[in-house]
Order: sequence, then structure tokens, then C-alpha cells
Amino acid sequence: MTPTLSVSRIALVGNPNCGKTALFNLLTGSRQKVANYAGVTVERKEGRLHAPSGRQYSVLDLPGAYSLNAASLDEAVTRDLIRGFYPGEAAPDLLVCVVDATNLRLHLRFVLELRALGKPMLVALNMMDAARKRGIAIDVAALQRELGVPVVETVAVRRHGARALVETLEAPMPEIPPAHAALDDDALHAEVRRLLAVAVTMPRRTAVIDDVLDRWLLHPVFGLLALGVVMFLIFQAVYAWATPLMDGIEAATTWLGTQAGARMPDGPLRSLLVDGIIAGTGGVIVFLPQILILFAFILALEESGYLPRAAFLLDRMMAAAGLSGRSFIPLLSSFACAVPGIMSTRSIQDPRDRLATILVAPLMTCSARLPVYTLLIGAFVPKKDVAGFNQQGLVLFGLYAAGIVSALAVAWTMKLWRRDKSEHPLLLELPSYRIPHLRDVGIGLWERAMIFLKRVGGIILSLTILLWFLLSFPGAPAGATGPAIDYSFAGHIGHWMTTVFAPIGFNWQICIALIPGMAAREVVVSSLATVYALSAGSDDAAAQALSPILQSQWSLATALSLLVWFIYAPQCVSTLATIKRETHSWKQTAFAAGYLFALAYLASLLTYQVAVALGAG
Repeated sequence: MTPTLSVSRIALVGNPNCGKTALFNLLTGSRQKVANYAGVTVERKEGRLHAPSGRQYSVLDLPGAYSLNAASLDEAVTRDLIRGFYPGEAAPDLLVCVVDATNLRLHLRFVLELRALGKPMLVALNMMDAARKRGIAIDVAALQRELGVPVVETVAVRRHGARALVETLEAPMPEIPPAHAALDDDALHAEVRRLLAVAVTMPRRTAVIDDVLDRWLLHPVFGLLALGVVMFLIFQAVYAWATPLMDGIEAATTWLGTQAGARMPDGPLRSLLVDGIIAGTGGVIVFLPQILILFAFILALEESGYLPRAAFLLDRMMAAAGLSGRSFIPLLSSFACAVPGIMSTRSIQDPRDRLATILVAPLMTCSARLPVYTLLIGAFVPKKDVAGFNQQGLVLFGLYAAGIVSALAVAWTMKLWRRDKSEHPLLLELPSYRIPHLRDVGIGLWERAMIFLKRVGGIILSLTILLWFLLSFPGAPAGATGPAIDYSFAGHIGHWMTTVFAPIGFNWQICIALIPGMAAREVVVSSLATVYALSAGSDDAAAQALSPILQSQWSLATALSLLVWFIYAPQCVSTLATIKRETHSWKQTAFAAGYLFALAYLASLLTYQVAVALGAG
């Protein structure tokens, strides 16, 4: 009697762009959690699958890999976990190798590598709907017979697109004996060709719509124009679309602070709740809509298959600056947050290009800067249209553009210093164009919203309370004539720091806000809210929105200087810690912090002094 396999732990594995994560989302829905693998910065996604029979399965979404001969940290984690060698992780009971049914010529190679391990596995032919539309005929029975493992059809973007996969999991599955020897590269390619000849009929290698779109989107002129339009529209949308939601959150925060203050007696506890917790965390949560809109665009571009094409399109330009086309996706990810952007440089195989990308990634304008930019732009840039475009959105786009240009300039400078000036060819898989699926984009946004809110509820709340304490104690001595905040711990620190930052126009309130901002940039807004709430001359002034207070107390030169400071400043400790973990070098980490601080100070100094000279002081 054939022994059967008891399955409780399933690992989804496959090449990048095979729809593996979409299948994971379909199987697990919201029953998933995201963390990192122990000791590395590789993302770990695990979820629960509830089968119709009542059985539950633990499903792992492993990092994408092209081969078991690992060329990156992602592939190394996948290889070791599949083999059961990864510390702290049990080997999966079953491998589900997800392949793109429209690109079996590439994806079957990995299937053959996995089969040679002799582990229980099945093959999920994903995107079968797209394959049929292109006239690709796959003899599933023949492919299953030739591979010697179960093969099922899936369509990860349809509600019941994984039914055949779940039914196969529920049925008794035979153990798979290690009967297949590992093949060298030539033998692997030969076997793939044989399998295609036996089981696959393909009228053409690429889809007609892909060829038509690529003719324009990969054009050296029109393609760059299209990319510029896409990026411009993203930043316009971040500013324009989020306004109604931000207004609603701001109104709710103000109402909550008013209600809480009215029901509590004067004293430290009331000040902590109203001026510290509500004013601080509320001042950060209000920017969640903007951050999610930015993430939505990045996720949609990734799902559509456009991002690899943008990388290909920009390869020649980025090579001139000492980077490669592969640097584009990590740098674009850094617009959301530099930490995952730096982590995603693991896909860059050349160590020289990878290091250069890591060092310039912090110059991309991450979403944590958005609260500061929005606050200052709203206070000092008039809200009007210029040539049909939102003027505030144009300024925001200019700040993003300044970060991009600065990153290319820094990378070009690094290229001049290094000894090896050879260029490495870019090899990329260009997946078929796809319409982004709302469920996958929605799950991605939900995950990022939870990460942001956990930061608000964890590190930002803690720092806000700490800052409130520094601003509130010790109290003013008897007979003091100045505001109580001048006598506090934070007041002393802020006044001392102004000796360094006065030449760039920073007052002591800004200096205080920069300290907790080192943990998370967005904390600067909540810090300013707390500082000005506690230093306001009356309850009415404390109740005012932060924007009008800054508008009345800061000069335009100071606001411009702070905006420029945030283009460059290395204020996020998490970013520096990630650089250390990815480079394993304190020297490179210190270099990144040093050159970013120097750029920030010099650029802010130039901005402030020029603005003052022009009468903006």
C-alpha cells in the first residue's frame, strides 16, 4: 500500500513574478502575519488556510528564487528553508511550486531543480486564464506524467481560482521518492525543451498586447516621457486625493482633544493626555491617507508588471551615474520607506552596485518625510493652481525630484572614486502586463497601515510621552518670568543646540523636535505639536492647529531651510541600523551618516542664507 503524506505546513515557492504572493493572499486572506526571518532582514510571510474539510494548514510565502544555486540573500533563505537547514524554522511538509503558465520556458527549470531534492511537492500552473487567452494549450496530464509530481491549475486573481489546489491537498498524496538526479545547466535546458515539446503548444512566445505596449513604454524617448508622467501624477495624487480624509482625521483629533480636556482638571495628567498623547499621535495619524495613496501606486505598478520595464528603461541613465537598472526598484521602494528599499538591494548581484544603491537609498523621499513636507508646504505655500496643477503638489514633486537628482549625483561621485569602473549588463525578466487585483493591493495596504499604526502606537507614542516629560519637567522656579518650558530639560537641550543650528535658521523648538525625530522622521510633527502646545501663551493658542502657529512664528527662510534639511538628513536610526545589517560594516554606516549630515547642513545653510538675502527672513 502506498504511504500517504500528512500535510500541515506548506511552502509556496517559485520564480519572481509568478503570482505566488497573489496565490498566498487567495489562500490565506487576512489570516496572515509578516515578520523577518531570524538573523536577516528578509521578509517572512505566514498565513492560515482553512480548508472546506475543517483542516487547517500553515502556509509560507517564501522569497522568490530563480535557482537553488543562490545568488542573493533571498534565494539563500529559500534554499535553506526548503532543505530544512534554516535555524529556528521547521522544514515544510509540502512544496507548492508556483509557475507562470505563460512562461513555462523559464519557470520549469526551477521545478526540475526542486524535484531533484526528492521532497514532497506539487506544481501549481498559475495564470491559466492568461495562458488560454494567448492560445497556449497545456496538457496537464502529460506534464504531470513527465514530471512525476501532481500538477494543478490555478488562477490566483479569481475567487475560486485555487479550488483544484485545495482539493489536491485534501486528497491522500503519495510520498515522492528521491528518484530524480540533479541535472547540470545544459541538461536542465534540454529537459525543459523536451517537456515543452511534449505538453505545451504555444502559438507565440509573447502576448500581442505586451508587444504593443512595450513598443511605446520601452521606447528611449516616449518611454521616459511616460515614466515621468506616471511619477508626476503619483505625487499630485498624494497631495490632492488625501486632503478630504486628512481634514476628517484632523477634525476628529481636535474634537477628541477638546472633549478630553473639558472633562479633566488642570494638572500634569491632563497635559500628558491632551498636549502629549492626543496632540502628538494625532499629528502623525493625520498623514496616513497620503502614505497609503503612495503605497497604493507602488503596489499597483508592481502588480501590473511595469516596474521591471522602468528598471530596464532607466538602466543606461543609471549606469552613467554608477548604478544599474536593478537599482530602480529598491530606490522606488525607498519612496515608501528606506528600510525595505535597502533590504531589497539583495536582488542586485554585483556587490559594487549594491553598496552604491544602499548608500543613496536614504536620499529617496520616504513616506515618513511626508508629514513634515505637508505641514510646511501647507503653512507656507499658497493653495492655488499653476497651469492647471496644484501648486502645493508641484512643490512636493520638486522636493522628490531634488532627492532623486541628489542620489544620482552622489552615486556618480562614488563612481569616480572607485577603482573598478567596468559596467555589468542588466538581465531582467519582463513579466506579462497584468491588471492589478484589488484584493492583493488591498491586503498590501492593510499590512502597511498596520505597520504604520503600530509605529504610532509603539515607538511614536513612547517618544511623544518622553518628549512631554522633558518639556514639562522640571517646572519653572518661583518668581520665574519666562515660559515654563524654558526651564525644562528639553528647553536647556534645545537652547544649547541652537548654537550649532542657528546659522541654518533653526530655532530651539526645531532643535528639540530633531532629537526624537532620529527614531522616526514623522515624530518631528508630533514633537512640534507638543512643543508649541506646551509653550503656547494661552489655552486658545494651544488649541490652534500647528500650521497657523508655525506660519506666524517662523520665517519663510526657516521653513525652506527645514524642507531642504529633510531631503538629506540621516535622522532615521532604523535606516542606519539596516545599512549596518546589510553591509556588515560600521565604516560604511558611519560614512552614510556623515555624508548625509554634511549634505543636509550645507544645503540648508545655503538655502537659508540665500532666502534671507532675498528678503524671506
